[in-house]
Amino acid sequence: MIQQGVPNERRAAPRREDDRGRARKDRELEAARLISEALFEHLTPEELVAKALRTAIDVVQAESGSILLADPISQQLIFRHSIGESPVKIGTAIPWDKGIAGSVFQSGVPLVVRDVKHDPRHISAIDELTAHTTHDMIAIPLKRWEGEPIGVLEVLNKRGGLLNDDDVAILSIVSAITASSIEQARLYQEAKLAEVVRLLGDISHDIKNLLMPVVVGAGLMQGELKDLFGDALTRGDKQAKETFERYNEVVGMVENSSRRIQDRVREIADCVKGLSTPRNSRRASLTKLSLK
Repeated sequence: MIQQGVPNERRAAPRREDDRGRARKDRELEAARLISEALFEHLTPEELVAKALRTAIDVVQAESGSILLADPISQQLIFRHSIGESPVKIGTAIPWDKGIAGSVFQSGVPLVVRDVKHDPRHISAIDELTAHTTHDMIAIPLKRWEGEPIGVLEVLNKRGGLLNDDDVAILSIVSAITASSIEQARLYQEAKLAEVVRLLGDISHDIKNLLMPVVVGAGLMQGELKDLFGDALTRGDKQAKETFERYNEVVGMVENSSRRIQDRVREIADCVKGLSTPRNSRRASLTKLSLK
């Protein structure tokens, strides 16, 4: 009887695997459907990324999740979105080569960690900061179209089980849409900034051209006034002196205003230069974590 039962068990194993595969496909399709719906809701890039993160948490039944974006200037991963139980404060930063997120960012390969507390890469300071305990985690790189990572998507603590490779497949769909949305927002901001730089440059150039006749004219007028009132001033003509002083005061006002406008034009030029070149300053407003 036992021998007769073995073939049945062997036949049941492929069926269970098929059922498991169909369930995974159903979840993948559901994730794709939810993200596709979000794309047609006319959401802002920030709203779309937040909804994608919420979808990621829901489809794998996790407790919480975060999106960290890379800052090339400071070489840090910055928490830009965090939702669920005990979210991380927005703006919190870690070095982009530290922690599980840093490892995934550097390698560009998804990672499933089923026992975080025994993983030496885990940054326990984040758990301490949020008064939260991370048990299991999936970290997936967010990649731009060229394949270069721009950040990391994390989900933590599956409800009623452990995060696994099936969840990675589902989250890969979500992360692809999320990365695309972030990249589109970045390109849009760069295009807007380029237009602002162009307009400021044009305005600065036009002001210089418009100001030049005023500056030259004021200098010529001052010389003409001295020639015109020279003899009368030499004779001590009181009325001529008062008139000359009034005219000279007006010329002085024109020259002073011209200098102020020139200073503003230089400020605009400096602003244009600053907007069109990379910043060298590091972020100063980020929460600092102790990685000891």
